[in-house]
Amino acid sequence: MTLTRRHSLPRAAGLAPLALAMALGFAAEAANAQSLKDLYESARAYDATYLGARAQADSAQFRADQANALFLPTVGLQASSTLIRADSSVDTTTATPASTTQSTAATETRSSANQVVLSAQQTLFNKANGVTVDQAERSVAIAQAALRAAEQDLIVRVAQAYFDVLASNDALGTVQSNKKFISEQLASAKRNFEVGTTTITDTREAQARFDLSLAQELAAENDLRVKRLALEQLVGRPGAMPRPLAVPVALPPVLPPAVDDWVTGADANSPAIQQAQLALDIAKLETEKAKAGHLPTVTLGASYTKSYPGGSSETTSGPALVTTRNGNGSTGTLGVTLNVPLFAGYAVQNRVKETLSLEEKSRNDLDVARRGVAQGTRTAFFGVQSGQAQVKALEAAESSSKLALEATQLGYKVGVRVNLDVLNAQTQLFQTQRDLAKARYDVIVGGLRLRQSAGQLKPDDVQAVNALLVP
Repeated sequence: MTLTRRHSLPRAAGLAPLALAMALGFAAEAANAQSLKDLYESARAYDATYLGARAQADSAQFRADQANALFLPTVGLQASSTLIRADSSVDTTTATPASTTQSTAATETRSSANQVVLSAQQTLFNKANGVTVDQAERSVAIAQAALRAAEQDLIVRVAQAYFDVLASNDALGTVQSNKKFISEQLASAKRNFEVGTTTITDTREAQARFDLSLAQELAAENDLRVKRLALEQLVGRPGAMPRPLAVPVALPPVLPPAVDDWVTGADANSPAIQQAQLALDIAKLETEKAKAGHLPTVTLGASYTKSYPGGSSETTSGPALVTTRNGNGSTGTLGVTLNVPLFAGYAVQNRVKETLSLEEKSRNDLDVARRGVAQGTRTAFFGVQSGQAQVKALEAAESSSKLALEATQLGYKVGVRVNLDVLNAQTQLFQTQRDLAKARYDVIVGGLRLRQSAGQLKPDDVQAVNALLVP
C-alpha cells in the first residue's frame, strides 16, 4: 500500500517576508549609524599608528631646518670678569768705591679684567655640508611618502573593520533567520507527527538542526561583538555602528580595466617605490659627501673684543710712591680660514668604498620595492576581478536557491520530499545570501587595496565608498 503524505508548511516560510524584515532592521540601525567617512575622520584623530607617522613627518621638516643652518652664520657672545691682586717686593744693593747703599721696592697690584667678545662665523665653502642639506630635503620627502602610506593603510584598515562588522551582522542575521525558519519547521514536524502524517525522523532532524542553529547563533553573536570592539578601538568611538549597503547593491567597475595600466601607475605613484628611490638618492649623496673628505673648506670669521680692565698698581721705592691705573681697550679681527686635508690614514678612501656598497644595496632595495609593488598590484587587481565574478555567480546562486527552496517546499507539501530536504534547501539559501554579502564587502575593500597597491588611494575614495551605503 502506498501512503501519500501531505504536510503543512511553516508560516513565513517564504523569503520575501524575511528579506523585508531584515531590510527594516537595517533601516532602523542606519538611522543612528555612522558612515565610513565619519569613522575614518574619527580614526585620523585617534589612531596611534597614523598619528605617529604624522609626528615623524613633522620632525623630518625640523631636522631639515637644522641642516639648513649649516650655511647660516653663527654668532656668539662671551663675557668674562676676573679679579687680580698681587703683592711683591724687590731688595736692591748698590755698591760704589765710597759706600754701599741698600734699598727695598714694594709693588702692590690690584686689578680686574672685564672682557666682552662678540664673534661670528660664516661657512663660505664646505661640500659635505651642501650634501647634508640635500639629504635632509630628501629625508623630508621620505617622511611625507611614509605619511601617505600610513594614511592609505588607515583607510584600508578602517574599511576592513567597517565591513567586517557588516559581514558579522549579516552572518548573525542569517543565522537568526535560519533558526526562526527551523523553529517553525520543527513545530510543523511535531504537528504532523501528532496527527500521524509523518514519522519521528522529521521531528528529530528538525530538532538537531535547531540545536545546531543555537550554537551558530552564539558564535555569530560573539564574532559580531569582537568585530565591533576592533572597530571601536580603531576609531576611538564607543558604540560605532556602520551603515549597511544600499539596496539594490551596484558595485563600481574596476577602472582602468587593464592590469598593466595599474602596474604602470604604481611605479609612478607608490609611496613604497618613492621611499626606495629617495633612499637611493640619499645613498648617492652620501658617496658625494664621502668624496668631499678630500676637498678644502673655507670659513669667514670675525670677532670684536671690548676690554674693561680696572684697578691700579702701586710701587714704593724708598720715599717715592708710583701709582699706575689701567685703561679700557678694544680689538677687532676679520679673517678667512682655509683648511686643506692632506692625509687621514686612508679613512676617506675606505669611507667612499663603504658608501658605494651601500649605494648598491639601496639600488637593489629599489628593485625589490618595484617588483613587490608590481606583484601586489597584479594580485589585488585579479583579486577584485575574481571577487566581482564571484558576486555575479552568487547572485545567480541566490536566485536558483530561492527557486529550489520553493520547489522543495512544494514537494514537501505534496509528500514527495521529506523535511530534511526542506531544511537543506533553506540552509543553502541562507548560506548563499551570507556568502554573497561577504563577497560584496570583499570586492569593495579589495578595490581600496588595489588603489593602495598602486599608490592611488586617497581620502576622496572613502567618499566614493560612502555613496554605496544607506544615506
